Amino acid sequence: MPKERYINREISWLAFNERVLQEASDPTVPLLERLKFLGIFSSNTDEFYRVRVASLKRMSDLDEDKLVLGGRPKKILSRIQEIILEQRYKSDDTYKEILKQLAHENIFIINEKDLTESQGAFVREYFQNRVRPTLVPIMIDHSPVIPALKDKMIYLAIRIYNSQTHTRKKHALIELPTDQIPRFLVLPQEEGRQYIMWLDDVIRYCLYEIFSIFQVDTYEAYTIKLTRDAELEMDDDVSESIVQKISKSLRQRKKGRPVRFIYDEEMPPEMLKQIIKKLSIHKGDNLIPGARYHNFKDFMKFPKIGPARLQNENRPPVPHNDISPNRSMLDIVQKKDILLHYPYQSFTYVIDMLREAAIDPLVVSIKMTLYRVAETSNVVNTLINAVKNGKQVTVVMELQARFDEENNILWANRLREEGAKVIFGIPNMKVHAKMFLITRKEKAELVRYAYIGTGNFNEITSRIYSDHGLFTANKALAEEVNQVFNFLDNNYKSGNYKHLLVSPFFMRTSLLAMIQKEINNVRAGKPAYMILKLNSIVDVDMIEKLYDAGREGVKIKLIVRGICSLKAGVPGLSDNIEAVSIVDKYLEHSRILIFCNGGDEKIYIGSADWMTRNLDHRIEVLTPIYDKSIRKELKAFIGIELEDNMKARILGETQENIYKRDSKKTQTRAQDKVYSMLQELQFNDDEALNTFAQSWVGTVQTVSIKKATIKKATTTKTVKKATPPSVVVKKAIKKLAAKKPINKKTVGKIVKRRKRVVKK
Repeated sequence: MPKERYINREISWLAFNERVLQEASDPTVPLLERLKFLGIFSSNTDEFYRVRVASLKRMSDLDEDKLVLGGRPKKILSRIQEIILEQRYKSDDTYKEILKQLAHENIFIINEKDLTESQGAFVREYFQNRVRPTLVPIMIDHSPVIPALKDKMIYLAIRIYNSQTHTRKKHALIELPTDQIPRFLVLPQEEGRQYIMWLDDVIRYCLYEIFSIFQVDTYEAYTIKLTRDAELEMDDDVSESIVQKISKSLRQRKKGRPVRFIYDEEMPPEMLKQIIKKLSIHKGDNLIPGARYHNFKDFMKFPKIGPARLQNENRPPVPHNDISPNRSMLDIVQKKDILLHYPYQSFTYVIDMLREAAIDPLVVSIKMTLYRVAETSNVVNTLINAVKNGKQVTVVMELQARFDEENNILWANRLREEGAKVIFGIPNMKVHAKMFLITRKEKAELVRYAYIGTGNFNEITSRIYSDHGLFTANKALAEEVNQVFNFLDNNYKSGNYKHLLVSPFFMRTSLLAMIQKEINNVRAGKPAYMILKLNSIVDVDMIEKLYDAGREGVKIKLIVRGICSLKAGVPGLSDNIEAVSIVDKYLEHSRILIFCNGGDEKIYIGSADWMTRNLDHRIEVLTPIYDKSIRKELKAFIGIELEDNMKARILGETQENIYKRDSKKTQTRAQDKVYSMLQELQFNDDEALNTFAQSWVGTVQTVSIKKATIKKATTTKTVKKATPPSVVVKKAIKKLAAKKPINKKTVGKIVKRRKRVVKK
């Protein structure tokens, strides 16, 4: 059994980001998509420093070097630095390899030294018309400090001098205006070749124009970037509203403590020393040497050039077979629960439902939770339209959705101006549940229609996040959704939930009880298994309960996209637990829980991961799935994900991201197969579901020998402690296998024979 029972959450997160980097390195991924993965990797790393590293540094600075999950802060920070540097070198190597592959496609990313005369003229004109008006150089030689650098932005550190007279060198900083101008400039084609240039190099090429007043002939530019602590610190001033407090905190965030400083490793040492001194940066602030270019996140907006095969196929959303364009969404949901799979199916169905409710004369009210919405949100605009049509609209707006605070404040103010009731959550708790409720007066009776999902109400991210959403008119579920909204409006009304799992009330205890039931069932010789699809699993109590269940013989399969602090497949600790992570073109984001429950399976979807913050400090909702056809859909979906042997990585004790491969089985890429499944569902529900459900059958029929024998063992009366039946059977199989190959039929005979021995 390992000394450490858990993997530190930060180290596990870095393993997830390594999987993203693997996609950028994968030659089977289209070239421009590989650039996007480099961008995602870079963006993820930035956020990691702003949030997780910043948190560890605060603990370390306060001498709180107490044990956290998987280690001590100072030791973890040191390990993080090592991993980040390793990943940075891999990222740079990947970028160089992609450049070579792009060249084979006649696409060239060039710098200021590669320009032809005609290209130079084009760049100078572009610089004069678009770039120069946005630049504000800051001369830093005579200032004891450098004005605060903006978080996440990149700067060119400039050194100019006259190589003939050797006069004193001058230094300046220029912020790259990437919030106003694209990071990449597409140059005119020449002889069938496509050329692209970084904005950084456009400015480098024209430095002489910026500093023409100085008598110099040498211009040097090196990229630097500062990352700041993103924690929001709010005071307890009761005279200020939550909006005022967060607005003030956002202003303070812009001046947050530096947690990382990246610089071009080619920068002269004396110049680097001067900049670090003027920025008041210390060695403990993670000084990281980098390459010529930073902020690879801008690759997510790389120009779409070249042949179509350089990008993922743009597949149209699959129409839902129960939804017709000219039918009322409310009528459809009244007759049958509807499950949507994003992005395979369109998020437009959600907007259509809200739009219909906004104009339906029988609709009385709409209530909705919002966590992250699009910058130009059709969802919010539809709610505003509902207000104008006389509906009672209540929006629970989470103002503390990290990095979306400003956008959410803007939309909250707009909704209030239009007459909607806006609730700003609950003190010290984030509202993370994804749901809305439409109340309609039908024949003098109030009828409720609910939606409960796993992802945000965001029409942009719904195109790249793999999520699920349930429409239902089930009275019990809709009534409990209403109770959640009542609690959010009046915090003393916690509600009574018999169907929904709602945190921070009874979700944790309910989940633990369901795991315990699996343990009880396996002890009784009944089938027992769990299949859990989550974004993260970190909570120690939940991990320990899974360890207990696995040791008892419960088969546990985990699909965890991000952080997995549980160590899967470790002898003596988690033998019966398997864990994989799928990273592909869509971000796996849905949470799906399946419990065997003695054969009467319980299936849930919702917003909650298994982290302490989700279970104890947030408003989260998991809904049971009662509709038989939807249960089949979800089981087929999970079965396909467990079959994946192209994009799935094994999450073992060390999380080395080894691909799950099986040469004996057909290659399965889950995201492609899910799309195919939904296409077939349009035409023949039962037949398609039964076909794809075969994946599920193979998953749940893997029952350990221990399950089949443990009940008999507990009734055996012996003076000496008997050898466990599972050990007896395993020894018998091992002995036979030494003589000849064995198959499932042979194993079955051994189990039956040994059962009779144990019984006697």
